[in-house]
Amino acid sequence: MIELGVNIDHVATLRQARRSYDPDPIWAAVEAHLGGADGITVHLREDRRHIQDEDVGRLRDLTQIKLNLEMAATVEMVGIAVRLKPEMAMLVPEGRQEVTTEGGLDLIGQQASLRSTLDRLKSADISVSAFIDADLAQIDMAAALGVEVCEVHTGPYAEVFYAQGRDAEQPAVRAELEKIRVAGRAIQERGMRFNAGHALNYFNVQPVAAIAGVRELHIGHAIVSRAVFVGLREAVREMKRLMREAAYTGRQ
Repeated sequence: MIELGVNIDHVATLRQARRSYDPDPIWAAVEAHLGGADGITVHLREDRRHIQDEDVGRLRDLTQIKLNLEMAATVEMVGIAVRLKPEMAMLVPEGRQEVTTEGGLDLIGQQASLRSTLDRLKSADISVSAFIDADLAQIDMAAALGVEVCEVHTGPYAEVFYAQGRDAEQPAVRAELEKIRVAGRAIQERGMRFNAGHALNYFNVQPVAAIAGVRELHIGHAIVSRAVFVGLREAVREMKRLMREAAYTGRQ
């Protein structure tokens, strides 16, 4: 059954805007859990623009569902992951000037350094995920490196979906969905878990959730934005309903 990982980074973004104590990301994680989230995702960035080290430690101690730590493949971040032991560590590219992650991780270009990163994480019994573009060469490298989960970058699909009037039947949108389908099939054929995420929202999520074999979607900004008006628990509940409805329909 398809699962939802809720990214709560932007709850911390709101807190950091005033360098205050509220809203508390831990409270957000509890509300997301009560709304039906299957996991909590946070990205501990090098510049600590939103989530802080203390947040990750408290989430590790206090959350009752799986914790996915998004992280750059740096010595510092690997050390933090090995110490805290989240259920999953997702390796992502990171740029100081980017507003959010702008593309998939280049596994091919970084394979030498990534081998030691994966070895350290897996030796700590942490499942390793890689955030990659829908590219068969990157998928092959993920398998060669021993990555257990590939999360396909859905940003290009989301951009085209919006540009084409939010119409999933437009040829350009269908082409982007087909890239995700092909990538997902390749990931599964190579024995890895197929996840997806980035820029998914209440309007564009269902075509992705309906793709065969997708196990988990990671969604943050759209859910936190909706929560401003309806509360986080309800925002998560509605997203989960849309995903499961689409996944069920896709199996028919």
